[in-house]
This record gives sequence, structure tokens and C-alpha cells, in this order.
Amino acid sequence: MSKSIPELYGSLVFNDSEMKARLPKDIYKALAKTINSGSHLELDVANSVAVAMKEWALEHGATHFTHWFQPMTGITAEKHDSFLSPTGVGEAIMEFSGKELVKGEPDASSFPSGGLRATFEARGYTAWDPTSFAFIKGHTLCIPTAFCSYSGEALDKKTPLLRSMEAVSKEATHLLHILGKTDVKRVNTTVGAEQEYFLVDKECYRLRKDLIFCRHTLFGAPAPKGQEMDDHYFGSIKPRVEAFMEELNEELWKLGIPAKTEHNEVAPAQHELAPVFETVNVAVDHNQLVMEMMKKVADRHGLACLLHEKPFEGINGSGKHNNWALSTDTGENLLNPGKTPAENTQFLLFLAAVVEAVDDYADLLRISVATAGNDHRLGANEAPPAVVSLFLGEELEAVVDSIKSETYFEGKGAVQMSIGPKVLPHFTKDNTDRNRTSPFAFTGNKFEFRMPGSSLSLSGPNVILNTAVAESLAGFCKVLEGLTGSELDLAIHKLLKDTFTDHARIIFNGNGYTDEWLAEAKKRGLPNLKSTPEALPHLIAEKNIELFTKHHVLTKEELFSRYEILLEDYAKTIHIEAKTMEEMVQKDFLPSLFSYVNDLACTGSTKKELVPGITTKAEEKLITKLSGLADTISDELDTLKDMIGTAEGMDDYLKAGTYYHDTILAEMETIRLAVNDAEVLIPEDYLPYPTYDALLFYI
Repeated sequence: MSKSIPELYGSLVFNDSEMKARLPKDIYKALAKTINSGSHLELDVANSVAVAMKEWALEHGATHFTHWFQPMTGITAEKHDSFLSPTGVGEAIMEFSGKELVKGEPDASSFPSGGLRATFEARGYTAWDPTSFAFIKGHTLCIPTAFCSYSGEALDKKTPLLRSMEAVSKEATHLLHILGKTDVKRVNTTVGAEQEYFLVDKECYRLRKDLIFCRHTLFGAPAPKGQEMDDHYFGSIKPRVEAFMEELNEELWKLGIPAKTEHNEVAPAQHELAPVFETVNVAVDHNQLVMEMMKKVADRHGLACLLHEKPFEGINGSGKHNNWALSTDTGENLLNPGKTPAENTQFLLFLAAVVEAVDDYADLLRISVATAGNDHRLGANEAPPAVVSLFLGEELEAVVDSIKSETYFEGKGAVQMSIGPKVLPHFTKDNTDRNRTSPFAFTGNKFEFRMPGSSLSLSGPNVILNTAVAESLAGFCKVLEGLTGSELDLAIHKLLKDTFTDHARIIFNGNGYTDEWLAEAKKRGLPNLKSTPEALPHLIAEKNIELFTKHHVLTKEELFSRYEILLEDYAKTIHIEAKTMEEMVQKDFLPSLFSYVNDLACTGSTKKELVPGITTKAEEKLITKLSGLADTISDELDTLKDMIGTAEGMDDYLKAGTYYHDTILAEMETIRLAVNDAEVLIPEDYLPYPTYDALLFYI
């Protein structure tokens, strides 16, 4: 690293310090007002910013610019235009206008729209989001933008997120004003995204069609050693991975992404990166860049980065923990309980709002993480169950219980930890433990939503959280509006008691992995939406349509479009997986199996010719076993082909998705188990793909 980290950090970002240094004072103030308060951006300001942005980009070697946006594919999109502008005399100049900065026109019919746009309705618009800084990637200036149709419908993941941020800020600020905090002008959602991922050898990756087409293995016998020794988690990082992490950090720091923590995760070949908290819009943008850079940097190190939720059967999959909090523009964390949470009225109100929101919209939180990949992960002993519950910890649950029962809360105060040897320092015990089985856990001054899958855009979960909490806060404001003094105190006391009593069912501090909890959750009336096709219809339930439309986050049409897109994505994902399995078994695995059986038969025949009367029991036993498995695989493959044909004839994506989940995935599991049984009997030289041994233990 030629530069120090402070010099490197943000060096490829047109950030606040660059704008302040390069823009006229009046232009900078006008832009800052737009960013901080959401006021309208005037064209003269945009023109001035565009000139400064272009000059800065050219100084850093950029030749092109792009409106960088996040369509409903879940990944980012970009169309590059050069700064080049011919003068008509055989020369050219480099130009970039305010109009080009604030608006682009990509094809809106070529991205998922869920019926909002027909094929012939091609025009769409990208609009500059000044709250997320422009940056340079390669030789291109990337300008974060929102994406909408010609008629104004949101076709991306950024627009609803920005709307939800405004909704929760409006209601949280209103409540704080009722409480006397009139100096607060805005409340921001902040997020820290912990990103889990796998690294495998690139050459091994290239030999597996399932990894290439499906991003996870469709079959593979377990390696002799998995994660049972618990020796990979936080273990010493191997040199090859350490070199990858070092370069990744540098690339992220250049882009102003505050990569902070890195370590080995539980499964072999699994790792994690975590950043410092940022405003949610920026955090989501940065997480998209993190995933992109992970893949690019891995490739340069002869590795492939796997972001699928369950790349390998039998070991932990990967999640993306969404650490969510609310902070005022005056620097106050609204979810900080302080030293005496039982007496912290402001904290308790915001805590109650979150409890109510999670209970009322648990179905939406489950939907926000519903993908074909994450269905493999949720409910296993590595991730939260599909039942949404909320963990508060021992102290806060006791506070809530005292409010519900109107009894005095006797806090234990700070507890000093002493673990024996005098040489070790004493330290204060946290007021909550960590519960890795909880989908939604309070972790000191924030909530950790542990359900999102590793490949997911965090826009969806945060749109839900922001909007649901905005709804609860709006209800609180309605109850408390106009009250002062003792009347306000009494109303708050009743509001807290009623809210915690009415929504107590969502609070659960125990082990979310047990069957007993699932039975208890059912008694409590908590939804258990185990699969994506089962969960998605709840998205368009009347109460959820009302939520989004009331807070102007999504129109009814935009909500239905997302329902269609998610259903279609699920069905197409499983279809690709089924077709890939069909091809791998038919063209690769069965021929390899037959080749080995043939060689075994030749070996047996040769032995008998050389030594009359010698036994060939071992060969016969193995041939019989493999031949039986080959028959099973062949028969089940024929069944799978018929099922794929049936699914392809379905026009209704909900019907097709349900059929893929209930029928085709079950058939694929039957084939997977048979292939795995055969794989362990076949020498690796015969197998057409690398085994789990090679994929997981490549160092």
C-alpha cells in the first residue's frame, strides 16, 4: 500500500470535502441544503456541480460517466457515455452538463417491471441521488441514481428506500417535537451490513456448471471434515485469503466504504466483512459495491467469490446481518437505552414502536428476505427460523414486564465482569446477551435483523423496517399530539403499557431452533412462512397495501409489480437449477459413472483371465451397487424432465412457483442423494467436477 489509509480513504469519491473545495460557496450551500433537507435542486446548481465533478473525474483518469442504478434484478446496472464531444473541426473537447448529471434515459422495458411497462414502452429515466456521492470505478464516473418509468413508477430498489427514509424521518421527528426535542430537524436510519461469503479456487469453480449457472452446488458428497471441529471460526487467516482481503480493503477504502472487520466464519472457506454504520441509502449502495468488488478482487487472486445463501450442503450458509438504528441530525441514537432504560421515556417509546412494527408486519419482514437461495438457509442451525420474533435480552424484557404489570423495576445496575486471573482487566457486562437464533435482536443500541441472505440487496428489508416503524410512530403521535405536562406523562405511560401488552407475543428470548418454539409460536399466532411461494402472496394483503400507500412508499401498482417480479424470479431460479441438474447428470455424471463401471468390469475380466478361479467379489459388489444407483438416477432424471415440462406449461407464476417448490425441488433432492451416494464410490479421476474436498479445502 503506497498511501496511508487516511490518504487512500475516499480518494475515488467526489465527497463533501471535494465539493466544498471545488464549488463556489453559494453553489455548495445550495447543494448541501438539498442533501440535508431534501429541498429541490436547481439547474444552475446542477450545471456547476457537473463541471466540477467532470474536472475531478478527468484528473483521476476517468473517460466516461454512467448513471449507476439498482433495478429490480437485485444487482446494479450502468450504461457508459464518454465525456467526448466533437467540435466539428476534427477536434474534440470533454463536456458534461447539469442535464446529463441529473437525468439519464435507459431502456425501461428491458428490466423487470412486473407489468408496469410493456415491451414497446421503452422510455425510462434515471435521476441523480445527491445524497449518495459519485465515485470512480475503473475509468468511469459512477453517479448513483434512482430509476423510474416514463409514467413515474419506481422500477428500482433505491426510490422506495428514499421514500421510506422520508416517511420514518417525518414521523420520528414529529414524535421528538412532541417530547420537546424541537431542535431535531431530521431522523436518519443508519445501517451496518455484515457480509458473509465463500471463497473457492477459480479453476475448481470453472469446472462446476452448477456454481456457474446456479451459484451453488446441486450435489456433492460431504468432505471427510466439515465444520464439526469449530476450528475455522475466527481462526488464523490463510495467506492467500489474507492477500485477497488486503486488496479488497484497499479497493473499498478508495470508494469511501468503511470496511472495518474481517474474519473467518464458521464453515470452511467461509469469511465475513463488516463496515462501520452509515445512513441506510449510502449503506445499501456501498453493500452493492462490496459484493461487486469481492468478485472482482477474488478473480485477480485466482479465486471465485460465492455469495449464494447455501453454496454447499451440510455446512453453514451465508447471511447478511442488517444492523438497524435511528439517529437524529443532532447526533443522538434513539435506540440507546442509556444507563437507566426503565426511566428513559424517549428510548422506551421508540422501542415500543419497533416492537409494534415487527409484530404487525412480521409477514413483510419475512417477505423482504424471501428468495430461492435463502429458503435453503432459514430454519437450519445456522440462521434464524422463518418465524419472525424479537429478542430484547433479560434486562429489557424485565423493564417491559414491569411496564405491563405497573410494578417498580429494580435494575441490577452495571455488573463488573471478573473472570479469575488478577492480571486480566475487569469490564462492564453488556445489558443484553447475543441471540444468534433470533431473527430480530436488540444488541445494545440497535436491532440486528439476521434473516437477510448474503446475495440480497438490503434495500427491501430496510424499506419494510422504515415504513413499518413510521406507521407505529404515526399512531403514537396521534395519541400524544397536543398533550403537555402530566397529561402527556400519563398518556405515554398508558401507551407504553398498551403497546407492550398488545404485542408481547412477538418477544422471545429463547432458542429459536427448537421444535418447542415453533409450537409456541403457532400458539401465539405468529406466522411461519416456510417458503418463498408461501410468503409472497402476503405482500399484497390489504393491510400491507394500505401501509405502503399511506406513507407514499409504494403505490398499489408498484407493490403488485414487485409481487409479480419476485414470483417470476423464484420460478425462473428453480427452473435454471432443474435444467442445470438435468444437464450435469445426463451429460457429465452418468457417463463418468458408466466409464468407471466399465473399467471395473474390465478389471474383473482381466483378473479371471490371468488367474482362473480368482474371486472378483469386490468388483462385482461395487458394480452392482453403482449399477443400481445409475438405474435410480436415470429413472428419477426422466421424472424430473417430465416435471420440468409440466412447469414450463404454467402461465401463473404463483402456481408455477408452488409446483417448483413442492414437487420439483423434492425430486431434485432425490437425485442429489443418489448422485452423492454414487460419488463416494467413484475415484476423483473419473468424476467430471471437483468434489467438496477440493472446493472447501483448496489452501
